[in-house]
Amino acid sequence: MKSRPRSASVRARSGAARAPRGHGQRLAGSSHRYDLAVIGAGPAGLAAALLAARSGARVALFERERLGGTSLNSGSVPSKALIRSATLFAGIREATRLQGSGQREPIADLAKIAARLRRIEERIAGYHSLARLARDGVDVHFGAAKFIDPHAIATGATRFRFKKALVATGAVAAAAGIPGLAEGSYVTSESVFGLTQLPEQLAVVGGGPLGCELAQAFCRLGSHVTIIQDEAKFLPREERDAAQILARAMARDGVEIRLNTRVVGARAAGARVVLETENYKTRDTIAADRVLVSVGRVPNVAGLNLEAAGIAFDGLNGVAVDDFLRTSNPNVYAAGDVCMDHKYTHVAESTGRMAVQNALLRQRLRYSGLIIPWCTFCIPEIAHVGLQIWEAREKSIPVKTYTMMMQDIDRAITDRQDTGFVKLHVVEGHDRIIGATIVASRASEMINEVCVAMHSGIGLRRLGRVMHTYPSQASAICLAAMSMDEPC
Repeated sequence: MKSRPRSASVRARSGAARAPRGHGQRLAGSSHRYDLAVIGAGPAGLAAALLAARSGARVALFERERLGGTSLNSGSVPSKALIRSATLFAGIREATRLQGSGQREPIADLAKIAARLRRIEERIAGYHSLARLARDGVDVHFGAAKFIDPHAIATGATRFRFKKALVATGAVAAAAGIPGLAEGSYVTSESVFGLTQLPEQLAVVGGGPLGCELAQAFCRLGSHVTIIQDEAKFLPREERDAAQILARAMARDGVEIRLNTRVVGARAAGARVVLETENYKTRDTIAADRVLVSVGRVPNVAGLNLEAAGIAFDGLNGVAVDDFLRTSNPNVYAAGDVCMDHKYTHVAESTGRMAVQNALLRQRLRYSGLIIPWCTFCIPEIAHVGLQIWEAREKSIPVKTYTMMMQDIDRAITDRQDTGFVKLHVVEGHDRIIGATIVASRASEMINEVCVAMHSGIGLRRLGRVMHTYPSQASAICLAAMSMDEPC
């Protein structure tokens, strides 16, 4: 999109998702008053703006940088594209072992992979282009928006009145917090996709979902990767069996694993960075060409002037909302990563739509009523929905678990992807599903079947009577469900 000097409002131009340069005035003829003002054009903001506009509301969408937010530009989309490339390289290496001797293993060209990521982002960005938003009736305003009172937003010198507003500014990568590790000397889970040269040695600080995904992906592309986690296992939200399977899989790929290890300092050594670590009072060092810090994400509330609108928030938890996603200002709602513990794209989209339904369509939808699945896209994938075993115990809910190992599933065996399991949790004495964990190569797809069952109230016995194609990895769900009626 070509720049249009001194213009913040775009009604009908196609293609690009970047903010134009100069955004001090609005286009002539457009109103300053909206039924809904949305701050943030990530998954939550886009979903909310489109639903509101299609429902007949006058909608303003404010974005500081680029349409699509973190998910499209530096999160889910590029990370999954990178993982796909890494999986291809792992498959090629496996294929060379089936060939004659003397075959050379492929070396990844990160510049070409990065170019592929950009092409994928551009294609997906087209579904949320300015032209499409304008066609649906959404006014897009580029610039840093902030509240100036409980009923108005400003960007630059221009004020916009609203009946209802939605804060959907997402989250940003948390600061490293490592003494001696200066800004610019490391990359985060957002900026790592700007690399165009494969690091020979990469140190990953943080063993959450993004840290594990990227550590395994870069290892498969050809980097020597060391991952450092300050807890006893990866993926703190997942059960120990799942985390242990992931640790073994990463070790088989060649990732060097340091658990129960803290990074206590850093120093430069020429073009490299040396991390100082501590494990049960034992000191060590790790040298790397690049350091990737993935220690979580924090709500993006800076610069919004939330106090002026009477909106309660804090830097750690973000905007405070009730079960209907309403803030302490009854005319302002929030959705997505800026207010949710579950920082996932699908949660952001769902809560964005829910906020509009509650704010404009007079519905009473509750966040607590959502059934939220999630997945870590390593190899194998780890997906979960509902209660974990320890959560059920904390709520004094007696649980019975039915398990099927992927090593006993024909399709998993033929695919040589037989690591993992399906665990279905029900209330003891009943067949109501209250949770599930799936570790498998296609867990991200398989978990959706369990979500449908939980959402529709389908019990384990009925699920076990659903015919599945053969051979399929999803048959593990059916077999786990069928085991409920087997004699002990």
